[in-house]
Amino acid sequence: MAMCVEDRISSFPDYILCHILSFLPIKEAVRTSIISTKWRCLFSSISTIEFDHCLLSGLTDRNVDSFKNFVDRLLKFPDQVSLDCFRLSDGISSWNDEDHDFDVSGWICAALCRGVKEIDLQLDNLGDAPPVLFTCHSLVKLTLEGKGSKLEVPPDVCLGNLKTLWLEHWVLFGDSINRLISNCHVLEDLAFTDCCIANTSELTIQSPSLKELVLDFFSEGVGDFNYVLVINAPNLVYFRYYSKIVDGYTLSNMNSLENADIHIDAFDFEDDETTATRLFSDDEINATRLIQGICNVRSLTLVIDGVIPPTVPFPIFHNLIEFNFYGREIWLVEFLYCAPNLKTLKFSFSDVARTRWKTLLTEVPYCLSFHLKEIEMLISYSDRHIISYFLDNAMVLEKLIIRVGGLTATQREKARNQLLPLLKNSKKCQIVIL
Repeated sequence: MAMCVEDRISSFPDYILCHILSFLPIKEAVRTSIISTKWRCLFSSISTIEFDHCLLSGLTDRNVDSFKNFVDRLLKFPDQVSLDCFRLSDGISSWNDEDHDFDVSGWICAALCRGVKEIDLQLDNLGDAPPVLFTCHSLVKLTLEGKGSKLEVPPDVCLGNLKTLWLEHWVLFGDSINRLISNCHVLEDLAFTDCCIANTSELTIQSPSLKELVLDFFSEGVGDFNYVLVINAPNLVYFRYYSKIVDGYTLSNMNSLENADIHIDAFDFEDDETTATRLFSDDEINATRLIQGICNVRSLTLVIDGVIPPTVPFPIFHNLIEFNFYGREIWLVEFLYCAPNLKTLKFSFSDVARTRWKTLLTEVPYCLSFHLKEIEMLISYSDRHIISYFLDNAMVLEKLIIRVGGLTATQREKARNQLLPLLKNSKKCQIVIL
């Protein structure tokens, strides 16, 4: 005898069913229309619409016209509910190419007319995005991937409710970006990823509401680093900066900063020795000024590629309790002296420290005597003098992790036993060799 299974899901209110459908790919959401009369038009009221590369690759010459009509009905019918999210992403082929002749601009405008809160466009040839995209008051989050296009921001830009702005693979112009940021009055999360800066003498990021900032300018291609970076963000909590060193830094009002991830690189000047000497000196000064601007940070990851010794003295990093470092040992020594409350230290060197280590540390830093509890280092085991230094001077050390490549388990245990007698001041320290 066949059992009758009660359809409890269909008894849910329509708004709950639409919310459930919003988590499905659009193709699967449409298929639910055959369940019953109640489900027939529910998909047209979903609040999240995503057209991805999988959907695009499944279209053929025979069904592309039907798909266009479907999208028009889905997006442009009157009396539709407001949209939470509209997302377009490319694959091998593009929604925005001439072969398909999709009305991408019309789709974007339709989503904006429905009061969409989030737009995510990962498209080729996005330079033709409608200007109305930058004057939408309903937008809370905007993600644009430019594939190397130039970002054109209209003069009347105004994104009054935008809190998150992520731009990826764009060529950015200083005046345009300055205008964009200054007209996002409640912006909290700003990210430029794999972007280039072109034709500007100053890039200004000034926002009293900004909490998270990502500047990743290591992208190859058009762009230069001949500009001054100005940041004024009194409520900034997180700052990630990946770039070659620019012509200058003015970082102010960053008292709220808790976490920073800095990766800077010096230029290589192989042909012009005079220019190299002058610009190398500029790199030293500018790199140090960048670090000075984040002196209130609590957790810092610092990667320095190239030979860039610090010049002017560092300020005291009173709040710094966690430091992750890769670069030349002179920078690490400077931070040990300037971070009196440091508790956790992770480091590896970009060159061989050897005998220079002891000559740099003329006296025991305050943090080693009173606060440093955990150290993790990636070094050659031949650099045992560095290990010995920390074991001799870290008075409250609780854990020492030493990462050494190429050792067998037996060799690691032997190395650990050789280090145990060096424990003089912190008898309870745990030594781990990986």
